[in-house]
Amino acid sequence: MLNLFHARHLLSRRGLHTLPARSLSTPDVYECNVRISALVRAGKAVAARQLFDEMPERDVVSWNTMIAAYWRASDCVESKRLFGLMPRRNVVSWNSMISGCIENGDIEEAFRYFQEMPERSIASWNAMISGLVKFDRVDEAERLFKVMPRRNVISYTALIDGLARNGDMRRARCLFDSLPMKNAVTWAVMISGYVENEMFDEARSLFSQMPEKNVVAITAIITGYCKEGKIENARKLFEGIKEKDPVSWNAMISGYANNEHGAEALRLYMQMLRSSMQPDHSTLLVVLTACSVLASLQCGKQIHATAVKMGLESDISLCNSFMTMYSKCGSISDSDLMFRNIQNPRLVSWNTIIAAFAQHGLYEKACAMLHDLVANGDRPDGITFLSILSACGHAGMVNESIFWFNVMVLEYQIPPRTEHFSCLVDIVSRAGQLEKACEVISAMPFQADGAVWSALLGACQVYLNVELAELAANKLVELNSQNSGAYVMLSNTYAASGKWRDVTKVRSLMKEQGVRKQPGYSWLEMGDKVHMFLRGDTSHPDIKRIHSQLDTVYLHMKTRHTINF
Repeated sequence: MLNLFHARHLLSRRGLHTLPARSLSTPDVYECNVRISALVRAGKAVAARQLFDEMPERDVVSWNTMIAAYWRASDCVESKRLFGLMPRRNVVSWNSMISGCIENGDIEEAFRYFQEMPERSIASWNAMISGLVKFDRVDEAERLFKVMPRRNVISYTALIDGLARNGDMRRARCLFDSLPMKNAVTWAVMISGYVENEMFDEARSLFSQMPEKNVVAITAIITGYCKEGKIENARKLFEGIKEKDPVSWNAMISGYANNEHGAEALRLYMQMLRSSMQPDHSTLLVVLTACSVLASLQCGKQIHATAVKMGLESDISLCNSFMTMYSKCGSISDSDLMFRNIQNPRLVSWNTIIAAFAQHGLYEKACAMLHDLVANGDRPDGITFLSILSACGHAGMVNESIFWFNVMVLEYQIPPRTEHFSCLVDIVSRAGQLEKACEVISAMPFQADGAVWSALLGACQVYLNVELAELAANKLVELNSQNSGAYVMLSNTYAASGKWRDVTKVRSLMKEQGVRKQPGYSWLEMGDKVHMFLRGDTSHPDIKRIHSQLDTVYLHMKTRHTINF
């Protein structure tokens, strides 16, 4: 693409160079147009422009091809200049300008070209409607749709997509039902709209009615199942796709990662590579999430190497994910190095590195980064201060946490969210200041959620405050009757306080309510494999050897304890 910009400056000095007049026959013009198109597709834009300039005669196709080439290179100035020099234009010429402006983010300029068109095709209307939907101007798109002289399935599908994005699924469905001839894209857009708006039953019902199910619609349902936590249903659908595309792979891998099945996500990623399907930018982001969940440093470094090979090492979103991954894998120095390599960090990158330092309890470094952020001319947001509060929590700094909370509210006028209050309650509670924690909860401008009451209940268990523990547990059960953590922590508080009758009551209540404690699990990375262990699970192939080694370690510890005693 650099060659294209070089050509623009080179040729602008000599204008549209024209050789001495020599008449070209229509077949000659056609052959030149074919060659120009081939050169543009091959990325040889300089040669294409040179051939275009040397043509003694050009037709509208010649001009349209070169204008489209400059649009692809995001050279808006040269595209518009050539368009202005065209001796004759057709509908394709105008449509190219509309689409080019939309693709390059100038919806107002696109609409100006649309208004100036002497004659519009249905493609012109569709391009404009799709562009307005893309920029979330759905009301304007609907107004255009209503005055269209003629509509087709693309017109309907574009507006259905816009209404679905706005969450207006009722009107989207009415429009969908009014369309007599739907294509696969229309069905997929409607189903995806239901999934995005978390109307999973409606999505599955419509999916069952779809005459020929394509990979886009199936992937949407897979995403829906994953959002509901029905990972096995999603995998069954995924396995039924004959020709999987990168989007379907990413949806399934993401489903595993987001449902805390990191090992399965990595296994599926390896299966994707073995199937000769190349990962893309989205794949790497999803797999990095899995690596972060599992704290798998070796796997994370392999993904980093893959990103370098793909030329994506400078991608901001990937850099942020690498910072998070390295931090969660315990390699904070690598997180810091990733941040230092970003030339112009945005707020998201600043927040990511501050969160990384906070996670490692590096309060001073987190604060230093906040000062650098402000010195850089950026303004911190609620996420920034949440990380600073987290750093205070890891370092046990109560006064500092209150100071930063006040800075956020008073100096930066950032309204605190429930996460900020939860963090503050956790910090104050851990310091044993339970009454002060209750004062913070009372001062909240909205109802406390489960995270706030869990923070208080956890501290009550440590400091054996039975009265407050009962209050917090009751609040948690009111919010979610199946919250096993509330019952367990209250039971442990009773047990530590010697109130065994109350312990029995809590356990009986759990049985009555059908509440089951979530089993804990752990994992261990050895070589290129992650081994997961669930409490009571004996399915590991080396379980006998593992138990034997544990017995040996136990006996060794017992012997040393006896000798020391």
